[in-house]
Amino acid sequence: MSAEEVGDILCFFINGKKVTEDHADPETTLLSFLREKLRLTGTKYGCGGGGCGACTVMVSRYQPATKTIIHYSANACLLPLCQLHGAAVTTVEGIGSTKTRIHPVQERIAKAHGSQCGFCTPGMVMSMFTLLRNKPQPSMEDITQSLAGNLCRCTGYRPIIDGCRTFCQEANCCQSNGAKDCCLNGEGNTDEPEHGEPQLFDKEKFLPLDPTQDLIFPPELILMAETANPQTLTFRGERMSWVSPVSLDELVQLKTSNPKAPLVMGNTNIGPDIKFKGILHPLIISPARVTELFQITQTPQGVWVGAGCSLTEVRSLLEKLVPQFPEEKTELFRALIQQLGNLGSQQIRNVASLGGNIMSAYPNSDLNPVLAAGNCKVSVISKAGGRRELPLNHDFFVSFGKTILKPEEIVVSVFIPFTIKGEFVRAFRQAPRKESSFSTVTTGMRVLFSEGSRVVQDVSIYFGGMGPTTVSATKTCASIITRPWDEETLSRAYDVLLDELVLPPSAPGGMVEFRRSLTLSFLFKFNLEVLQKLREMTVITDGLPEKTQIQALPREIQHSLQEFQHVSEGQSDQDPVGRPIMHRSAISQATGEAVYCDDMPHTDGELFLALVTSSRAHAKIKGMDVSEALRLPGVVDVITTEDIPGMKTRPMFGYEEELLAQNEVSCVGQMVCAVVADTRAHAKRGAAAVKIEYEDLPDPVFTQEEAIKKSSYFEPRRMIEQGNVTEAFKTVDQVHEGEFQMGGQEHFYMETQSMLVVPVGEEREFNAYVSTQWPAGIQEVIAQTLGIPSNRVTCHVKRVGGAFGGKVVKTGILAGITSVAAWKTNRAVRCVLERGEDMLITGGRHPVLAKYKVGFMNDGRIVAADIQYYANAGNAVDESVLVAEKILLHIDNAYNIPNLRGRAAACRTNLPSNTAFRGFGVPQSLVVVENMVNDVAMALGRPADQIREINMYKGPSITHYKFEFSPENMHRCWDECKVKSDYSARRKAVDQFNQQNRWKKRGIAIIPIKYGIAFAESFLNQAAALVHIYKDGSVLVTHGGTEMGQGIHTKMQQVASRELHIPTSKIYISETSTSTVPNTCPSAASFGTDANGMAVKDACETLYQRLEPIRQKDPKGSWESWVMAAFFEKISLSATGFYRGPDLYMDWDKMEGKPYAYFTFGACCCEVELDCLTGDYRTLRTDIVVDIGRSVNPSVDIGQIEGAFMQGLGLYTMEELKFSPTGVLYTRGPSQYKIPAVCDVPLRFNVYLLSDSYNPHAIYSSKGIGEPVLFLGSSVFFAIKDAVAAARSDSALVGPFSLDSPATPERACLACASPLTQKIPASKPGSFKP
Repeated sequence: MSAEEVGDILCFFINGKKVTEDHADPETTLLSFLREKLRLTGTKYGCGGGGCGACTVMVSRYQPATKTIIHYSANACLLPLCQLHGAAVTTVEGIGSTKTRIHPVQERIAKAHGSQCGFCTPGMVMSMFTLLRNKPQPSMEDITQSLAGNLCRCTGYRPIIDGCRTFCQEANCCQSNGAKDCCLNGEGNTDEPEHGEPQLFDKEKFLPLDPTQDLIFPPELILMAETANPQTLTFRGERMSWVSPVSLDELVQLKTSNPKAPLVMGNTNIGPDIKFKGILHPLIISPARVTELFQITQTPQGVWVGAGCSLTEVRSLLEKLVPQFPEEKTELFRALIQQLGNLGSQQIRNVASLGGNIMSAYPNSDLNPVLAAGNCKVSVISKAGGRRELPLNHDFFVSFGKTILKPEEIVVSVFIPFTIKGEFVRAFRQAPRKESSFSTVTTGMRVLFSEGSRVVQDVSIYFGGMGPTTVSATKTCASIITRPWDEETLSRAYDVLLDELVLPPSAPGGMVEFRRSLTLSFLFKFNLEVLQKLREMTVITDGLPEKTQIQALPREIQHSLQEFQHVSEGQSDQDPVGRPIMHRSAISQATGEAVYCDDMPHTDGELFLALVTSSRAHAKIKGMDVSEALRLPGVVDVITTEDIPGMKTRPMFGYEEELLAQNEVSCVGQMVCAVVADTRAHAKRGAAAVKIEYEDLPDPVFTQEEAIKKSSYFEPRRMIEQGNVTEAFKTVDQVHEGEFQMGGQEHFYMETQSMLVVPVGEEREFNAYVSTQWPAGIQEVIAQTLGIPSNRVTCHVKRVGGAFGGKVVKTGILAGITSVAAWKTNRAVRCVLERGEDMLITGGRHPVLAKYKVGFMNDGRIVAADIQYYANAGNAVDESVLVAEKILLHIDNAYNIPNLRGRAAACRTNLPSNTAFRGFGVPQSLVVVENMVNDVAMALGRPADQIREINMYKGPSITHYKFEFSPENMHRCWDECKVKSDYSARRKAVDQFNQQNRWKKRGIAIIPIKYGIAFAESFLNQAAALVHIYKDGSVLVTHGGTEMGQGIHTKMQQVASRELHIPTSKIYISETSTSTVPNTCPSAASFGTDANGMAVKDACETLYQRLEPIRQKDPKGSWESWVMAAFFEKISLSATGFYRGPDLYMDWDKMEGKPYAYFTFGACCCEVELDCLTGDYRTLRTDIVVDIGRSVNPSVDIGQIEGAFMQGLGLYTMEELKFSPTGVLYTRGPSQYKIPAVCDVPLRFNVYLLSDSYNPHAIYSSKGIGEPVLFLGSSVFFAIKDAVAAARSDSALVGPFSLDSPATPERACLACASPLTQKIPASKPGSFKP
């Protein structure tokens, strides 16, 4: 390397502007450069690991060889800045803004209501923009594929897909192909909405897509790329250097002198290692400009693909080759195309390279087993050994992440051979989520038959995910080779495979039985496919029974219906209430202009705070050494509990929670101290350098079972009873006892916990900008922590990037710690948690263990039930006691059970404290009740929906806590749901499908809900508002609710518009702050609109009445003239509004009360198709009917319904938190924790708002809707359980069986108990170390 220590100049373009960086640090990613250096904050930080798509940008490059420009989407959080030399980057700000013109993608996502909290929207926009840049008329398949790597936690994706679908060419629609039953008409016209049905948006009014308006590729970059003799580039940072050579010789030379330096292409492997594992590479070599690594050569035997080609390029190359050759030659190509379709996400495949994928040698690599089975080989080069070719076989992969290559060898290209006649190649994979997910087990299988016979000449089978490397099933292959492919050979092969691939119970990754079961399932699937092929070639004639064939699960997303009621005839056109009005900041969210907490500009001298958390679950703190941290560059101070001037703990329900641990820690992830430094990176390094000495305390408690044994609870434990349960059990026909385990759930709000505390500089005054649901709560915590009065602290909330209950209690504690740092340093301090820290520290939904006993009659009536709930509260009480109470208040759901007893306990354990989460205990409570009703149905051998109907509340009813209500609308929802979903016909069709298919089953379930709205703690139901009218007639509204995507500001704007009789364009809502509306309650319990709406209405009525005399004097005047006249007449144009809220209470001693203002009712029918061999499923159709009174804004409410349903679908079927035996959370980001993605949306997703429903207890007769529907996601769980029951009956297993939540592919597959699964010996109870 050159002797001078100064780096080269990096030159690239961002949004058409040239950027030159002369001190590019190899550790800087494009994301931090955009956000911190250029202040382009539209690109968001969501996870930092390429798993959520919030930071998607478009990268364009000129390719001199073909003289073409390529555009691809990529995750800015993984793109090293140094990699971008000569590239043009387009961010969301570059494609359109409200100041210039908005791009059609931005407009359509916003107007189709595809942006709620808006944090994921810029990423969605950029994924879609890139697709349109490459393909202006995409197919539906293209759209779902480009959005597969973008997560959204608010919308449930349906509106995003609908907005993007407007770009589709309807030419590929069935209608133009002459089919009568067009998908647009619903099935054979049955569901076609009559003309005049209101629609959520009008696509006729959208701007047309005009590609000529997009930014051009900078000509300067073309010139730069065309010039001969490119130079080697070197960039030097604080701790790393980066070299980008231009020739293969130079690359070989570099690698010889630096054998340990990694080669980085897409940075999708090295990047996360550096980021999450803290691995430091002093030198990184970037071979992206070495043209030899990108060459493609065809030979008669196959094709050589350059190792530097991205996976997207490999895939499109193979797709181009397939049609050019006879089918028999492209078996391997097609297997690879299939695998490449599911590997990672579009953004990852666009940058990750083929060579990188092979050389990272991941045990569960998707490509390596297929490449190995297909007899591929690699060409490698080194200085000493020259060029050599190596087969990709079982000798190639040596151990975890290691191959047979010498450290200095470089893979230049990969050979993918043609197959020959009689040769078949298949690839299978199973992953926790269908798309953009690491696989659990993956396989490549190839078989070659002698000409025209069923005798096997050659076979190779490789598995990923079955050991530390890609493994070859050599013995299994040996048992098949030279024998005929028949039942006898294969049943022997299954047994050999079982013995050959053994996983010890404590194998890394867990799921041992499932993984072993998958190896058999995949071989079985391969067998079915091969038999099918042999039959097509007429080698064998005996027909395969129809029912054993397996087609892939359906995946076509169809048009959905959203039905809601027109506003009444007489309503004025100006009155927006009841109309589907777009979220008021959706356009700014889609252009990236919307400001979130971390988008606020940095102030001079601002510091960043990083937390130091406990690494032990239960231990004494013996000592803390911060000296090394303080010596690091940029570190300013370390904040400990000693530094807190005021209250060091937060009192909750008679317990105290420490802000920072003082003498002992009670969970892994408890905050011990905090490091403040001048940058994020320095603070993070400082936190890593703090040394804490622990002394472990005996017997930590992790599970509810352990807590029960040790009586470790947070008091009070609650009980509620009606009737006499003990006596009733003596009179029933049958008694059934069961147990149900339900896992927790991570909030996964897209915006992690974020805050900025700024000292004003005098009289101990502070401004706090926090992403929270409860500004007044934050104000109080900061004031008490600093020992100052509340009037010195103002908390501002502009908007929140999703919260779901997770930004109330823990956010207060974090804000308290941040304020101490700001107070001590007298500088602004920002704290933004990384995704992994956030998941570790903040807790989530309470996991629940329930035991139940139910007594019922042979006619299906449930006479008695006794249910015990144990919630895992974690190490602090938080809101756990309230959660336990709400669990008990809902144990009746829709059913009138005369003798009912419920008990609930919050277990105190050594896990991070769990907290409020949308639904607040109800989703846990009801799934147990519905599971119990299901057991009754199975015990009686009757359809579950009949048992549900028999036991429903009928006529004027009274709950188990003596609250009177009418279940009429609940029945209307239930009946309408059965009609709209065509339940009885589809139930029969499902049964018929299950008789005709052995390995695929369908299930259908319909589930009701009755959900109590408002806070049982009466004082939390109050709300206030402040409304100003300015002299120009514009109106500023402030209220106590925070906007977190639920559209509360939009609804408040509608309320003010109706009450003041002015258009919404004149009304603005800027933020929620404690200086305008004091003493507010949290935006929670689905009560935000109910409470704040009434307060805004109150204030606006006051103002409207004050203007009455002016209007009478000048009835023809304009609003502006009246306002000006009022000012001259000295009439106050500002008013506060207040709403007391309903007086609710619950008396737990008497076991009665009125804890809710009213109920929201609903019903949901879901149908799924399940692959019994892998446990994979697809939701085919969902129909939800909800009674929400008269909706204030149908588009917002339907968005809440769909979003809650998808969150519930995640809770009950996918999202699984995993802890180690010592209480360490493993699932700390989107790569390990799977929330629903586009691939999980029901293929038909219909939502119907119950018509003609009124609710006297809330504003404009509406109802709260944020939480109730989340539980209806369990209808997917029960549909899966129904499908599993069908599979079990094929194995002669009938009657109730247990299936815990979430019903992951693992649980569903094992519960199906197929003959293959039954071969797996159960692991002996031993050391399970996941």
